[in-house]
Amino acid sequence: MKITIIGAGPGGYEAAIMAAKLGAEVTVVEKKEVGGTCLNIGCIPTKALLASADVLTTSLEAEKFGVFNDHTTVDLKQIIERKDKLVAGLVKGIEFLFESNGINLIRGIGKLIDSKTVEVKCNDGGVETLVSDKILLATGSVPVCPEMFHYDGEKVITSTEALALKTPPKSMIVVGGGVIGCELGQFFSHLGTKITIVEMADQILSSEDESVAKQLLRQFKREKIKVLTANGVTDVKVENSGVVVTLKNGAILEAEMMLLSIGRSSYSKGLNLEELGIKVDLKGQIEVDETLQTSVKGIYAVGDLINTPYLAHVASKEGIIAAENMLGKNKTGIHKAIPRCVYTDPQVAAVGLTEKDAQQKGIVYKTGSFDFRSLGKAQIIGKIQGQVKIIVDEQDVIIGASIIGPEATDLLAELTMAVHLGLTAEELGDVIHPHPTLSEAIMEALHDIHGMSINKASLRF
Repeated sequence: MKITIIGAGPGGYEAAIMAAKLGAEVTVVEKKEVGGTCLNIGCIPTKALLASADVLTTSLEAEKFGVFNDHTTVDLKQIIERKDKLVAGLVKGIEFLFESNGINLIRGIGKLIDSKTVEVKCNDGGVETLVSDKILLATGSVPVCPEMFHYDGEKVITSTEALALKTPPKSMIVVGGGVIGCELGQFFSHLGTKITIVEMADQILSSEDESVAKQLLRQFKREKIKVLTANGVTDVKVENSGVVVTLKNGAILEAEMMLLSIGRSSYSKGLNLEELGIKVDLKGQIEVDETLQTSVKGIYAVGDLINTPYLAHVASKEGIIAAENMLGKNKTGIHKAIPRCVYTDPQVAAVGLTEKDAQQKGIVYKTGSFDFRSLGKAQIIGKIQGQVKIIVDEQDVIIGASIIGPEATDLLAELTMAVHLGLTAEELGDVIHPHPTLSEAIMEALHDIHGMSINKASLRF
């Protein structure tokens, strides 16, 4: 079977490798580097910068551990060079996987001609016509940049430009207090940039648990990061000295730069969706069935093109499912337990429902929680801020969890599995957790649901 995939981001490249392993003849069309936004200008480079910030924080706090540094300096240019080297190595790794799995990679822009044909305008100026049995669309998304913000890539930037800055600005207004805004805002704050985050919702990380957002907000305040919630931008002026922003409440902010982090939108430009009759929703997202097939038989779509969370790991899973279905299987999209990760300091990670979600759905629930400050391991590593919170329904089934604290994004895997498998708090709480570890906070939170946490302080009257 021949399969053509347009887009080599997480959804496209993992689908290609899976399809090849299942015996398909696979061709991938990609106009830029393989790995897509996530690898080149998203998840990986952002976390590379944040890793440098973590080293800086550790260095500045070294005296607490009996280690003394004579002098600590930061060179953003070297941080960016390290990031670029890491990204280049991972891109080569995917190219090697393509080669070793016999996947044909064509550099160019693909366009649908019919349900079996893709026309490629190659980067070298040529044109190729690809005829295949099945087609997968995986072209991802782009940052939202409304005209009123006067995006110019210099004073008004997106994460793409932020990841390539050689010197930190003296001041920056971050529009949007979601994942990208919080991560990059804190990163530049650590480098000495005066940061102001403007968020329209009532809290930063608006989709996460309120208690988590409040704890992160407290950390930002300690770091002198100014956060303005329940506010929006009404006017933007770009001047020689920087950017002047007027807020909904009439306040005026000035900064050297403004970072737009207000979301992303599906990128389907030039695919010919309308001409082929491929249905899209009001947001421009492609409509798919449970098998990830579009309204046109034989054409599938995954990742940021469809109405599922814009997350690399979601696109990867959907790409694998789509590949299996194109080759005769009948798998459905698995979106019951989607992990959500924010790589701030402290980290934030969540899966399933928040308390607000449960309330809106009318679910009767209970919670259990445990603070990291009560853990021996947290005190050993000097990271005591944060907690684990777990939500269960009336049958004691774990339906959601939130973690804010050290290594939260790694700790979440255990709770993601629990939500995915429908485990109860009693079942997971019976598992022996190694000591001393951060994972003990999960065990204690599970026990706390039933009022049986051994190490949680409680007041008795």
